[in-house]
Amino acid sequence: MRRTRGALLVVALVAVLSIFAAACGGGRSDSSGGSSNTTAKSTSTSFGTLDSPCGAGEAKGATQQGVTDTSITIGYGDDAGYAGAPGLNKEMSDAMKAMIKWCNDQGGINGRQITGKYYDAAIMEANNRMTEACTQVFMLVGQGFSLDSVQEQTRLGCKMASVPTYSVSAAFANGPLMVQAVPNPIDKTPLAGAYQLAGLFPDAVKKAAIFTANYAATKDSTDKAKTSFTNAGWNFLDCEQTYNIGGESNWTPFIQRLKDCGAEVVFFSGSPAPNFQNVLDAAKAIDFTPKWYVDSNFYDTTFAKWNTSGNANNVYIRMAFYPFEQASEHPAVQQYLDLIKASGGKTGLLGAQATTNFLLWASAAQECGSTLTSECVMEKLKAINEWDGGGLHSNADPGANLPPDCGMLVQLKGTEFVQAAPSTKAQMECAPKFIGSVTGPVVDAAKLDSNRVSQAAK
Repeated sequence: MRRTRGALLVVALVAVLSIFAAACGGGRSDSSGGSSNTTAKSTSTSFGTLDSPCGAGEAKGATQQGVTDTSITIGYGDDAGYAGAPGLNKEMSDAMKAMIKWCNDQGGINGRQITGKYYDAAIMEANNRMTEACTQVFMLVGQGFSLDSVQEQTRLGCKMASVPTYSVSAAFANGPLMVQAVPNPIDKTPLAGAYQLAGLFPDAVKKAAIFTANYAATKDSTDKAKTSFTNAGWNFLDCEQTYNIGGESNWTPFIQRLKDCGAEVVFFSGSPAPNFQNVLDAAKAIDFTPKWYVDSNFYDTTFAKWNTSGNANNVYIRMAFYPFEQASEHPAVQQYLDLIKASGGKTGLLGAQATTNFLLWASAAQECGSTLTSECVMEKLKAINEWDGGGLHSNADPGANLPPDCGMLVQLKGTEFVQAAPSTKAQMECAPKFIGSVTGPVVDAAKLDSNRVSQAAK
């Protein structure tokens, strides 16, 4: 059944997360962080291949807002309160709750217990939540706000350091006082999937087309593709299509133009439901069967369950994280799934992404010992140039704000996600060329300095 034009605007907005969405009037304390009298576990505790950064210790000192002799208060959050999409991206906060408890059960960070304070940005309230966080927490960790551009002046004004689950705007993705485990900078882009699709279909990618939404962030994503995918042998035809991010009453004219243009590969930027599902239905109706190339937010169990008709069988998804179907091959993935199941939370790719960012933050914070300040944490983070979250995902360079140079291509077949490339199953393919440089207006608008740090919000 075709969904209406009034389909969830926010789901489309959040779909721009590259690797992939009722305000209660403020943050609320979350008691899921565990009690302060928890007995520390053995120091041999690990997360996948990563030695745990958590454990007992004797760190002391009220070094900064949110830090005491016995506790560290961090903020996290999502857009779950948006009325148009209740629970949007709650898997991030579910992961943060589980990881805070996991860490506190071992003794916290050098003996300091972690307290999590939850912020619901509800899409439109990101700046208000940031204003509150500025006076309440030590750092922001594992949060993701779809409209993160509106928060930046406030965040930088109070010097709130952040290790977010994801970034959307260039001002934040290349912003000061920000490091993330799987970077998404505006001037660099991961190309593993583009190369891998070209390897599978070398002739088809020479007849590629863009299908994107009339929203700045999705346009940024497609502009990055247009300026970098040519390195992988792609050629984009002159028939780019732009749709209303809130949906279209009739998708057939868009699909017909792509078919008439001769497109054999379509790079689609947006969300799986409802827009892309409607696109695939329309394509099936006029017998248009290109290869569809999409970002990792399409790795979604609801989308897979929808594909009972097989309309999405030609959809290829770029991945930097190991699929949950390969958990038996990757202990960190299984550990994430087990922790979320035990806590009664929701699993999802963004949840795994929040998990690796918590681990990244905790590793840096642990190194700071009693001298726990955001300045120290950021210094330690900047020195981390290899990070895979204990085996949750391919290796990235958080310190230099560079995306992974490894990746995997996943195809949807019926209701199952299966690895399409590389040929070695449950493994990523790596190459220096898999990080592409981006140029043009999309980068110019970020006002990057010589260190690739955005000055746009200053």
